[in-house]
This record gives sequence, structure tokens and C-alpha cells, in this order.
Amino acid sequence: MKSTAKARVQALSEQLNEPPRSPGAFEDIPQIPTVAGNSAGPRTQGKVVIITGCNSPLGIGRASAHQFANNGAKAIFICDWNTDHLETHKREINSLYPNVDIHTRKVDAGDEKHVEALVDDALKLYGRLDIFFANAGINISYQSVLQGSSEDFMETMRVNALGVFLAVKHGARGMLETSAEKKYPGGSIVGVASVAGLRSNAGPTDYSASKAAVISIMQTSSYQLKGTGIRCNAICPGIIETGMTSPMYESARARGSEQKIGQLNPLMRGGVSDEIARVALFLGSDEASYVNGQAWAVCGGLSAGHPFVPGRMA
Repeated sequence: MKSTAKARVQALSEQLNEPPRSPGAFEDIPQIPTVAGNSAGPRTQGKVVIITGCNSPLGIGRASAHQFANNGAKAIFICDWNTDHLETHKREINSLYPNVDIHTRKVDAGDEKHVEALVDDALKLYGRLDIFFANAGINISYQSVLQGSSEDFMETMRVNALGVFLAVKHGARGMLETSAEKKYPGGSIVGVASVAGLRSNAGPTDYSASKAAVISIMQTSSYQLKGTGIRCNAICPGIIETGMTSPMYESARARGSEQKIGQLNPLMRGGVSDEIARVALFLGSDEASYVNGQAWAVCGGLSAGHPFVPGRMA
């Protein structure tokens, strides 16, 4: 091997040199893959947390529930319209963090009555709400705008955009509640957008439009809630292995081309849900007390540059 080629190989990151390692399993689902070390600390000590979109074993919702629990949350409501795995997630979290109250709820994130009742439930049980992680999202169609249907567009907007609007509307209402334990209003609402909401060519039209709307909702809401101590921010993931993207990952693994996923970003790899969950943990915590109205790209650097085809720059 020539010295230049050897130097290039030696310069590759650990994630590109080492094959992905199996994290093991809890019952019949895999444990959460991680890249960073343990980030345990009192970041969410005593907080009451709501997370939507928690059912998927590979999802950001499940991974974030672990991060909030690991950091001392008092209670976490893990919610989804599909509830196949919620009870399994509850048992797993309780086995690791027995002092955290875990509540499972069947919730349609785009239905106002569901979201209103969810917040009311948290207030009834705990008298407070501190963090609302609006993570629920769908991607129905991968077709061109020429073939897309108005029904698919509106359903995507209902879950992805209206769901975040409702999280802000009712989540903020809950965060305004005060008590002897929580003397002042305040809290953190975090919505999951996407790099597709920041740049074109990262997703289909309906999905991209809904994620751009999430960013706008969070930025606008940060001003409409001024002075309340309630912060509103959006996370914009790049390519992350979740339940939504698992067909692409499975197909790539079957072809032996998994290493090509994420090659257009500077880290040259895809991400795992835990890497997004740690950003949600930070934004939800008081450590992000001066972060408000922002759209945080967590995309390996994909959104930092213009698209190009490797090897064809000259």
C-alpha cells in the first residue's frame, strides 16, 4: 500500500474503521446502539417529560426516553399511535432506572383531543410539565411532486406539522402551571424537523414541507411565548437508522453496501438514534437555558455544504 493510501486509511474515524457492534438485546428487541459514552447527570432531575413517537425499537423516541431517564427525570410519558413495543420499552427503562415513573399512552400526535388529554393527564398526576419532545413523524410517499397525492400531503402535514403545533399549544399551557415545587413557569419544547426542512433534495416534497413547517413553528412560537421561560427549538437530523429508514438500511445490508450510507456527509456515515437523543436531552435540559428559536442540524455535516458526487470534482 502506498504511503498516501496508508495515511488515508489511518486517518479514517473509528466508526469507519470498526464494523458496527451488536449492542445486545432486551427481550425481543435490540438494545440501543451508541457512539458516545455515558452522559449520565442530573440534567433532567425531577422533570416531567412527554415524548411522542416512541414505539419503534430503532427510534429517536425510545432512545431519548432512555437519556431523560438516565438523567434523573421524575416521570416520562412515552406515547405513540402504534403501541406494539411501548410496554416492552417501559419494562426495559424500569429495569435500568427503577425510580422513574414511566407511563405508556396511545396518542395520535395530530389529534388535538389526544394531545390535550395527554397534557391534562401529566398535570393531574404531577402538577407540572417540563419537557415536551414532539418526535412523532411519518413519511408516506417517496414519489415526485408530479405523482404525489393531495391526501398524502395533508396527512403528512397533519402528523408532522400540526403535531408540533399542538405540542407547543398544549405543552406550553402545561409549562405555565406553577406550584410550591415549581415556583415559576418554564420548560422546553423540542420538535423533530429534518435537514429536509433546511435544504432541498433530502426528502420528498410533502415530508420536506412538513419539516420546514416544524422549524417555522418553533421559531415563531419562541417569540409568541416570550417572557414565559418556555424555550422552543427544532432538531434537524440527517440520515439516521430508525424505523422509518430501516428498509433502506436492510436493503443496503443485503447488497453489502451499508458502508455507502451517509457517504455524502463529512463524517461519511449514517447516524444512530442515540446521537439525536443526546441533543434532545441537552435542549430539554436547563443546560440549554439560553438556546431558543433554533434549528439544530445533527446531520454529520451534510447541511454544511453543497451536494456533490465523490470522485467527480474535476
